[in-house]
Amino acid sequence: MLSIIATPVLRCGRVRSRVLFVALVLAHGAAHAQQIVVTLDGALQSAADHNTAIQAAQASVSARSEAAIRAGQLPNPTLAAGIDNLPINGPQSFTIGQNILTMRRVGIGQEWVSSDKRQLRSDLANQRVDRERSSYLEEVANVRQQTAMAWLNAAYAKQAVSLQVSLVDHMRHELTATQASYRGARATASDVAQAQLMLAQTQDDLLKARQVFQTALIGLSRWTASTATDVAGDPPTPESVVASLAPDQLRMVQPVLVAASADVRVADADTAVASSDRSSNWSWNLSYLQGGNHSSFVSVGVSIPLPINRKNLEDRDVSEKAELATKARLIYEDTQRQVEADIEALSATLASGRERIANLQQTLLPAADQRVGLATAAYQAATGSLADTFAAKRAQLDAELKVLSLQRDVSLTWAQLEYQVVPPTLSASR
Repeated sequence: MLSIIATPVLRCGRVRSRVLFVALVLAHGAAHAQQIVVTLDGALQSAADHNTAIQAAQASVSARSEAAIRAGQLPNPTLAAGIDNLPINGPQSFTIGQNILTMRRVGIGQEWVSSDKRQLRSDLANQRVDRERSSYLEEVANVRQQTAMAWLNAAYAKQAVSLQVSLVDHMRHELTATQASYRGARATASDVAQAQLMLAQTQDDLLKARQVFQTALIGLSRWTASTATDVAGDPPTPESVVASLAPDQLRMVQPVLVAASADVRVADADTAVASSDRSSNWSWNLSYLQGGNHSSFVSVGVSIPLPINRKNLEDRDVSEKAELATKARLIYEDTQRQVEADIEALSATLASGRERIANLQQTLLPAADQRVGLATAAYQAATGSLADTFAAKRAQLDAELKVLSLQRDVSLTWAQLEYQVVPPTLSASR
């Protein structure tokens, strides 16, 4: 009986073990499936594909394109129907078909806009489409710039975490060694307490660094429109060719300049339309009438607006649009100066930052490494204290974090400079 009872129990245990094993494997796979590691190029591509601000700008361009098709068309014709000369008194009052003067009327009318005017209106609508496309490029450049900066923040935050992890590992090793020395009467209780204190401070710094990293990943996810759990790849070398672009080249790829230039073209096209409106549009109409004695008639007419106050109406409109075109040109010139000044300032900041990084790597970091070596050697030779060793190691980490912070600032400056323009292929596809 015991064997009969035990066999199902054993089998049941094996089944549960297998189920548990499969569940663990699936859970492990799901955990790995949720890991989304993002490179800089991947982040930029994801932002371009999924960012809703870019999609909204695309929808706006599509809306303007629909309006451009409408702009070159003739107005819809009008259909008119009615009764003329209907008597309202006498024996034939309010009757149709008895009085010879009463007529049924149906007709069609059309406002005629010349082909030249329609072409000018179509040109204006197309220029407005280009202006909307330049707004789209502005949004693309902003999203790319913000995405790159968010990725760089995450990448450098990850490096800061690595530095803090290394220091925690070192402090744990030092604590273990100090406790062993204390047991061997080669270290004091104060040394052990000092090691424990430094480890606790370093662990807290590690927690703060990890929080900064997580916050940076959240910021990156906002722009990529997908959850990022990690970043991969090294930050690009902070070298930019934007400062070397000629004014004509810059005008094609810098969205702010593209938009300002489009504003000038829109204002010029609007002025041309206003000038064409100085000549009035004629309207014609054609009507068929049927009288009370079943006789039929046809009426043809033309309506011509009389520009008797052209000086204060049409001419004022032309003057207004011409002044707006002058305003657009002046704004473009000011915008160009501002963009060039910003590029020059960012380029100078970038060059200075690269120089500072090189200087710190050649002076500060070697000096910090040397201090750690000297403090460690002195402690091992019983001529120095453990506190001096911890202070030297802490100073070394601070030096590395200082260089890392400067590298991050320089990379962010590079991103502001490099990604304020759009790729030439994207600009050309406007």
